[in-house]
Amino acid sequence: MRRTGLITTATALVAALALAACSGDGGSGGGGGDDGSADGPVTLEYWAWGTTQKPLVDAWNAANPDIRVRHTDVGGGSDTAARLVTSTRAGNAPDVAQVEYQTLPAMIVAGVASDITDATSDIADEFAEGIWNQATFDGVTYGVPQDAGPQTLNYNAARFAELGIEVPTTWEEFAEAAEAVKAADPNAYITTFAPGEFGGFAGFAQQAGAEWWSVDGDTWTVEIDGEESRAVAEYWQDLIDRDLVLAEPLLTPEWNAALNDGRILSWPAGLWAAGVLYGVAEGMTGDWAMAPLPQWTAGESAVGFQGGSAVIVTTSSDNADAAAKFAAWIGASEEGAAIQIEQGQYPASLPGQQLTLESDPPLLMPQQEDYWEVAAAIAADTIPQISWGPNVNVASSAFQDAMSAAVTEGRP
Repeated sequence: MRRTGLITTATALVAALALAACSGDGGSGGGGGDDGSADGPVTLEYWAWGTTQKPLVDAWNAANPDIRVRHTDVGGGSDTAARLVTSTRAGNAPDVAQVEYQTLPAMIVAGVASDITDATSDIADEFAEGIWNQATFDGVTYGVPQDAGPQTLNYNAARFAELGIEVPTTWEEFAEAAEAVKAADPNAYITTFAPGEFGGFAGFAQQAGAEWWSVDGDTWTVEIDGEESRAVAEYWQDLIDRDLVLAEPLLTPEWNAALNDGRILSWPAGLWAAGVLYGVAEGMTGDWAMAPLPQWTAGESAVGFQGGSAVIVTTSSDNADAAAKFAAWIGASEEGAAIQIEQGQYPASLPGQQLTLESDPPLLMPQQEDYWEVAAAIAADTIPQISWGPNVNVASSAFQDAMSAAVTEGRP
């Protein structure tokens, strides 16, 4: 593979996106103010995916007879986003919807998400700045954060100890650890560079200071091939060239087998990763642990996002006030947070994160008693200003195609 593969890919992505500016109607507040208290009960339609949503809706309905919520799962994040745009154009979108942070800008530009700044101003302090800003653009709030996925380093502590590897705190130390792993066990890799992991690479670049999208008024600009992104690409290119990381997709049968055999020793990923790892490597319970993500500069603590979602009120809703109350309850109430924790989500709110401190560690890591304390510290260090553009789906597709070609075929 050529040394310029990942670097050239970053430049090619900008051309593939062909985005200089993009603007649109951000929505201005939904269709009405009926909260169910004056004219009888109202029913809200709520689109959301995942096992957490039904228990949330059931708990809300049990406590709020005047505002009933009807939940529908129309598919994961990308499926929901696509259907929200279509249904909004047809005038029959739900009142409330769960959207991923990276797709929220597209919902704003498409006129799907309402401005709920006034309705949520009293809960803004319940969230760390970096997380609240995932749903706020140019001073306007379009959603209430529900869960968060700051990046962490999940590592096979048993294998690290066996090979004499210290947990790296910087990416320079991570590269040195990768060398030490390969020297101690030529069949092992410290981690995987997966060409399809758009969110993972974006988080690394954000941590290095990259700002892939920025907004000024109604105009969005993109700089995926900036200096910081190129430096990140160069870093991983070097490790790939020296066969110190495994360059292949994640969670395939082959990858799962290598993980279970102790040949893949870590996974830098969102805070949700422990649950995913447990699902494919339950037999390694007690072997793995979680630590803060290595830093590009020693002594810093910046953390990028890799996952998470917010709850929006749509511009189609005729019950915007009631919808905003429901969205705020999901993201900021203790009851909502307790349900999220029980279902394996990491709450976005500070009170919710505080509740995790009373919870047991994830099933994969029962021995790590400080797991949730470490998680809370990591979440508090999320970068305050991270913007996603209105065409993340295009960027993600272009990224996956270009990175796969660079890694597997040695061309940009």
